[in-house]
Amino acid sequence: MKEQEMSICADCIGKLDPISGELCKVCSRVLSAEFRRDTLCLDCHRWELDPKWQGFLTENRSLFHYNDFIKESIATFKYRGDYAIAEAFSSFIKDALLKLAFDSIAIIPLSSERLLERGFNQAEALAITAGETCIQPLTRIHSEKQSKKSRRDRINLPQVFQITDPELVAGKKILLLDDIYTTGSTLRHAAKALKLAGATEIRSLTLAR
Repeated sequence: MKEQEMSICADCIGKLDPISGELCKVCSRVLSAEFRRDTLCLDCHRWELDPKWQGFLTENRSLFHYNDFIKESIATFKYRGDYAIAEAFSSFIKDALLKLAFDSIAIIPLSSERLLERGFNQAEALAITAGETCIQPLTRIHSEKQSKKSRRDRINLPQVFQITDPELVAGKKILLLDDIYTTGSTLRHAAKALKLAGATEIRSLTLAR
């Protein structure tokens, strides 16, 4: 990426912690000897062993580790309405999208209450500032804040999404876009809904994990 195309200063770039090394082939987690099963991390291994979840999410790419700097940046973006932060990360999103094969980008939706509270969808903002259009084939059924749930609670949630228009996804490779990968529950629920609606393949891209 050329420096003049960046919307983020060198000092802030230095505070980012890009994900690299040997990664889980599904979720982009850095693999360690005690937390892996072949090419998968232990979490993805457990997801893939469960017939209810097996094979729905082909791959997630996450760009940065969720360190203090990016945690504060995303909080300022999401909860204090600083939309310009999406622009700061647009060059990284653009670069990542060039390396992924997909037919359409679908954003992870907010509940109507959360959208009214924030005034915008952070995933849609990341797409728009990267110059991409996106489809919205999903609506959220479950509106409780994910950030207030434990890892176990997130994994065991009932389906939180429903499809609004199957024709938007039928026969297509869909890329889900969101800000943070935590347990993978949200993305897997979305991927499952899309796959059952006729999408052929689901990948995802998140700013951090």
